[in-house]
Amino acid sequence: MENGTIKKKAAPRRKAPARPKSLYSQDELKEIFRRFSIQRPEPKGELEHVNPFTLVVAVALSAQATDAGVNKATRALFKVADTPEKMLALGEEKVRDYIKTIGLYRNKAKNVIALSRMLVDRFGGEVPRTREELIMLPGVGRKTANVVLSMAFGEATLAVDTHIFRIANRLRLAPGKTPDEVEDRLIRIIPDEYLYHAHHWLILHGRYCCKARRPECEHCIIADLCKSPEKTCDVPAPLVELPPQLFGPTP
Repeated sequence: MENGTIKKKAAPRRKAPARPKSLYSQDELKEIFRRFSIQRPEPKGELEHVNPFTLVVAVALSAQATDAGVNKATRALFKVADTPEKMLALGEEKVRDYIKTIGLYRNKAKNVIALSRMLVDRFGGEVPRTREELIMLPGVGRKTANVVLSMAFGEATLAVDTHIFRIANRLRLAPGKTPDEVEDRLIRIIPDEYLYHAHHWLILHGRYCCKARRPECEHCIIADLCKSPEKTCDVPAPLVELPPQLFGPTP
């Protein structure tokens, strides 16, 4: 009691729950990415493009769509509009006609025209080289910016798409509740010498081996190292280099 009043005790502070960590040691992480590097020495993205501008457009269009579906639509589009100036000249209605097979095509067409206009008005028709400037473009978020920084400008970034988000959590590699959390943790744990290609390795692993509905553990080159509770096989597949990819940037 103080000055005739009862002084209440402060409620004890609750400790914040510990953030989940990767279950892998540094040696295990190096071995995982070493194997990926042998299997796919030069991994490529599957979105076709001819320059940084068409890459920005392709990645923006790929939200909630497959790369194959985007490529089918953009092959014809990029033949007539491979610069922001040409895209503006084409106009929103004609852009819609080219991409109408892609989900959310109406809103995406608006964004393509809007980002083209910003590139012309604010950046002299050139795709900016910083994440902060890239995410200013309509329809461009952090994931798109990271893809462009990596594929167009050679920066070691890590764009967390649905495949990487799933892989990071399923394998207990870099658990996180949001793509940003997963990105931050992956950047911290992936060995520096493997960071540049890690984005593509993880995407391709998730797309063709550790699939969403049923992971094909019998075809997995890291089955012995994997700590996923869903794992069905402990014997790794033979570690051999895969044939060169037949997709990627168009000539």
